[in-house]
Amino acid sequence: MNTTEFLMVTSAIAPDRAAIIFEEKQYTFTDLQTRSTRLANALQGMGIAKGDRVAYCDVNTNQCLETYFACAKVGAIYVPLNFRARGDEIEFMIQDSGATVALAGERYYPVFEEIKGKLPNVKHYIGLGKHNKGWHEYEKVIAGAAEDEVFTDTDEADLTILMFTAGTTGKPKGVMLAHRNFSEYVTNNVTPAEPDVEEKNILTVPMYHIAGIQAVMAAIYGGRTLVVQRQFEAEDWMKLVQTHQVGRAMMVPTMLKQLMDHPSFKKYDLSSLKVITYGAAPMPLEVIKRAIHEFPKSRFINAFGQTESAATITMLGPEDHVIEGTPAEREVKMKRLGSIGKPLPDVEVRIMGEDGTLVPNGQVGEIVAKGGRIMKGYWKQEKATSTTIDKNGWLHTGDLGYQDDGGYIFLAGRAKDIIKRGGEMISPEEVENCILEHAAVEDVAIIGVPDTEWGERVRACVVKKTGHDVTEAEIIELCRTRLASFKKPESVIFIDEIPRNPMGKISKKDLRAKYNQPVKA
Repeated sequence: MNTTEFLMVTSAIAPDRAAIIFEEKQYTFTDLQTRSTRLANALQGMGIAKGDRVAYCDVNTNQCLETYFACAKVGAIYVPLNFRARGDEIEFMIQDSGATVALAGERYYPVFEEIKGKLPNVKHYIGLGKHNKGWHEYEKVIAGAAEDEVFTDTDEADLTILMFTAGTTGKPKGVMLAHRNFSEYVTNNVTPAEPDVEEKNILTVPMYHIAGIQAVMAAIYGGRTLVVQRQFEAEDWMKLVQTHQVGRAMMVPTMLKQLMDHPSFKKYDLSSLKVITYGAAPMPLEVIKRAIHEFPKSRFINAFGQTESAATITMLGPEDHVIEGTPAEREVKMKRLGSIGKPLPDVEVRIMGEDGTLVPNGQVGEIVAKGGRIMKGYWKQEKATSTTIDKNGWLHTGDLGYQDDGGYIFLAGRAKDIIKRGGEMISPEEVENCILEHAAVEDVAIIGVPDTEWGERVRACVVKKTGHDVTEAEIIELCRTRLASFKKPESVIFIDEIPRNPMGKISKKDLRAKYNQPVKA
């Protein structure tokens, strides 16, 4: 199924329903269909044809959705750029993709002006804000184009998005995603649009990230109204939910915690929220336990996936967030609350050992996945593709985990972050979750420090809660009493903030670069 059909079908079923609410404006599904068609015609007039790349750099706006569907109509490949990237990173992504048209928000004009001379492939620049000399103006482009529907011979196997990974090691890699990668997930896991069923979904996750694009695809197919927030800001988010009576939200753990910690949290009526999906980074157990208490009318879903899988591959469902039953049942449910749930029915997920064989339940290995949603590969990087997707079609996620007897999968860390101390394997997440139980700890990250005797030793980087105090000895003793002795930190450093990327994932690379001094004997 081609993703353009999501919009085509929904605009026929609910033409006058708001597809997008963005700041003071609303756009119906008919509006979205018309504006994206106009832009598609304009792109064709600029020479864009099937297989060409179109780059986009801006915060969340209605134009982002319009541009994606315009590209899909033409058969072009949409290239969303991380708007937080440096100029040289943007330059690399545009050059690597070979984009010939680039769209950018007003605040990014200066960055593009600096690198324009190094982008010979880009023939047209389209500004999403005020006029910029030498650039087309987006709204004038839309207004001056035809409304005639664009039909392109696009197959579900054709590429539709080239999404660059964060590039924590080396240059970013372009993940090649086809129409099928999205349609397989959406048609198997989302209820299609209905004339009499209306839902609102707040979109605050950036649309250059797979979680943002997945939310868009699900909303368009499901006929949901997207309440779009430019960038996450806690109080503005609460105002939008209250004003528009939003029923669904996708959050990263950091966002959820910031909401509950906000001094105005209790001032807003957030009772309209029926479903809160979280993911993109590990969820601390204490945060989700608190969220379940603070949002008693909401159902929670933990969605785990990555760019290379195009969407969620495992899910911890709403029923798993209800901690009820006998003491024994409650204990099991509480433990599974720290898992990423079970594989979705349209994808295979297994735990694989280093020798390539599937490991038994309870044993740590790499999480691998197989199915129609797996990426086609990395753009122009055959070697990287062959090491990530093996000869049997398994996508190697780089995440370590284990599966219990009920089929629930628990993360054990990134393969590159696992600490190897004297032959013992230590999961940073396990130690971090233990330390987060201390009442004085606001945040924590565990790293391995090189050691000539043990290979690596465990160091905890801890952020204290305001007005609280805790000592190194107390942190170590807490872990000693709750974990195997070799897992406890041998050094604790107190810092002001844990570095994280925009999606809330801890930047272990930055921590290791700054705090890798040897642990004193």
